[in-house]
Amino acid sequence: MSMASVSRTIWWKIIGYALPPRCPGCGVIVEDDHRFCLTCWSSMRFLSEPCCDRCGAPFDHDRGEGALCGACLSDPPVVGRARAVLAYGDIARTVALRLKYGRRIGLARLIAGQMGRFVPVEGRAEMLLVPVPLHRWRLWWRGFNQSALIADHLGRLSGIAVEKEALLRTRRTPPLRGLDPGRRKKTVRGAFSVSLSRKHRLMGKTIILIDDVHTSGATADACARILLRNGAAAVHLICWARVLPETAVKAD
Repeated sequence: MSMASVSRTIWWKIIGYALPPRCPGCGVIVEDDHRFCLTCWSSMRFLSEPCCDRCGAPFDHDRGEGALCGACLSDPPVVGRARAVLAYGDIARTVALRLKYGRRIGLARLIAGQMGRFVPVEGRAEMLLVPVPLHRWRLWWRGFNQSALIADHLGRLSGIAVEKEALLRTRRTPPLRGLDPGRRKKTVRGAFSVSLSRKHRLMGKTIILIDDVHTSGATADACARILLRNGAAAVHLICWARVLPETAVKAD
């Protein structure tokens, strides 16, 4: 082993001792990076089947292949299929806020790793990962788009190409917190467009939108609508956390 390698090993051991890995949820020391403590892990509600085939809303029992929830039957979303890692709760919220506002950008890798189970195995060459964009002023203020960071990590894990320049947020929108679904739809209507110079990247592709928190679906549907209008074959959504009716009052 070279002296440089020995020096790096010693340096990382010193860092590991001085800055031990901590639980992303509560901050207690854990064995490895990007791992939750037992208490936080046990409190999180991971979402999987049985669920609505369209929006991913959890079912109490298996209703059969392709079953849809009442909301999707009465008002089908534009997004073809939406899936979330967790039900929105204290830990999911903490992780999302630490990434978005606490500048803990390493959490994007953790989130992407959990999202990976929802990425289809077949047909990845015809897919594109597209993060939900921020308006340029919000991007300038924050310094990064958390959804783009997640998409980059998910792209490296899955081998799917990432397209961060095609979908644009052309109009600033106020926070959607506290608005009913109808007001949310109205607020984001016309807020997105497609870059003419990047439009060719979307043609015939299955787009997987990447976002952190899925609340009413208004933002995802607004994005999907403009992507489909500009040549995408289908648009799906994968996100970190989904707000369920019982947690809606706590969502940001």
